[in-house]
Amino acid sequence: MLNGQKRWLYIAVPIFFFWFFGQIDKVGISIIQTDPEFLHALGMTGADKNAKIGLLSFVFTIAYGVSNLFWGFIIDKLGARKTAIAGLFVWTITMITSGLSNSYEMFLISRIILGFGEGMMIPVSGKLISNWFNKRELGRAQASWLTGNYLGPAMGAIFLVLVISLLHWQAAFFMLAAFNLFINIPMFIFMTRNTPEEHPRITKEELAFIRQTDDVIKETATSENKKSFAQDYRFWIVWFGMLVCSFLFFGISIWLPTYLIEAKGFEKEGMSSITSLSWLFALGFVLACGFLADKTRRPSLMATILFSLTAVFLTVAVFIPNPILAGLCMGLAMGCQGGVFHLSNMLMVKYSTPETAGRAAGLIGFTNIMGGFSSYIMGWLRDLSGGDFSSSIAMLIFTALLGLTAYLFSIKRESAELRLSPIHVQKIQA
Repeated sequence: MLNGQKRWLYIAVPIFFFWFFGQIDKVGISIIQTDPEFLHALGMTGADKNAKIGLLSFVFTIAYGVSNLFWGFIIDKLGARKTAIAGLFVWTITMITSGLSNSYEMFLISRIILGFGEGMMIPVSGKLISNWFNKRELGRAQASWLTGNYLGPAMGAIFLVLVISLLHWQAAFFMLAAFNLFINIPMFIFMTRNTPEEHPRITKEELAFIRQTDDVIKETATSENKKSFAQDYRFWIVWFGMLVCSFLFFGISIWLPTYLIEAKGFEKEGMSSITSLSWLFALGFVLACGFLADKTRRPSLMATILFSLTAVFLTVAVFIPNPILAGLCMGLAMGCQGGVFHLSNMLMVKYSTPETAGRAAGLIGFTNIMGGFSSYIMGWLRDLSGGDFSSSIAMLIFTALLGLTAYLFSIKRESAELRLSPIHVQKIQA
């Protein structure tokens, strides 16, 4: 059973749950912030309440983005496994302190610490996937953990609404702490290792397959491919694209539940359904992009198309009068950015090596800092406009066009590389 495929069990499964519960920790605040009792208990009322709400995500993503740079170097030195275990213990503690918070300031501090602890998620995942998977299966490997990235919030939206309705907003945080303590941490302790060479259950045949692409690339790489990722302008296009993607994705996902309730008049049940569906849209785009990127080998072209669709969906959401269709368009725009996030991580692995993957992923992860600016600016714009979302969405449309423009500079190079690609590299899995 699973002969020659154990990397999918020992690495892909723990990373899936790593992101499944980690994303509920991260974006669950978008659901919890719609609870009036939560807002009243922590003093988020008055004329500046939207700015206060936005500040929660702002401080989290600042800590998350900055710590990505720190964790990237730590992972390259100490290994992904120990780093993940340490970060998971930090999450568990911050979930408990969040539930015990009795002031806005205390809760704000807990979000900063959570952001620091979760900042290692992208570098850890990038490092493990770079070490454990054949270059020709990166799309599927990335999709396996990004599935958790979106399925977690999709199911978490319904779960959190149910817990808050039946119990209390504090219970939601305590349950999230329990998930980490009893599921995530044991998985990383007992199932994972930093490299397949260290794992006692990986056969020589599977190890040979994992490392096969490395030999092919050595034979076919050009001098430019041997350069450091930091010297490749295409890596910085991906980096800028991720800045834009983070701004869009966090801006939409953090404010979507509030948008549905306050701007479109949904009840909590309808809000949770649309929010959950939006995360499933993102999951669908991730799975489709993982498959198509491996088949077409045109991730930059796909990212360009996704930024275009994001601008279209956001524009339709502004002008369409039907609240359900407007909500679905916002969800589809968020889904498109889920696809861009997946493609960006694929390209990050492509432009780096197993030795530098942690640092490259740290730089990519740093772009999440823009999500904090997005959530705070949207809250600030809402306060200025009396709670209206139009100016915020217009800002997101302009941002999507910036991402589209950036990726246009890499399409021609990508097409030329595809034409010059050696036949035996294309047929490595034939």
